[in-house]
Amino acid sequence: MAMGATKGISKDVKASAAVVQYTIATPGADDDTYSTASAATNPMVGVFQAALSSTDQAAGKYVEVMVTGISYLVLGAGGCTRGNKLTSDASGNGVVAAAGNQAIGIALKSGVQGDVIPVLLAPATA
Repeated sequence: MAMGATKGISKDVKASAAVVQYTIATPGADDDTYSTASAATNPMVGVFQAALSSTDQAAGKYVEVMVTGISYLVLGAGGCTRGNKLTSDASGNGVVAAAGNQAIGIALKSGVQGDVIPVLLAPATA
């Protein structure tokens, strides 16, 4: 992780379940609740910046979601090449987006499954 994250705008939110750090966030049941994205068709609004246990989630604790800037992101199966637009797999990890998928941003570094890479957050349709 030689390239660092660059803080942009972030929001503290409640999570609908436990959260893994550096996974993609999607809106939840209300304006202050977010979930881990689980498909390339989910609207993608940011990346969770910390882990949140199920105990902390049940207690109503908040977790930070970065919505602009450069964030780290865990890669899923297939990895990526820098410059690829990334979307979510079933676990909220980044995978290469196909045309028509929702995208969280652009990979700034190449990587393989399990790597944590910097991503320029730019939610859009690929």
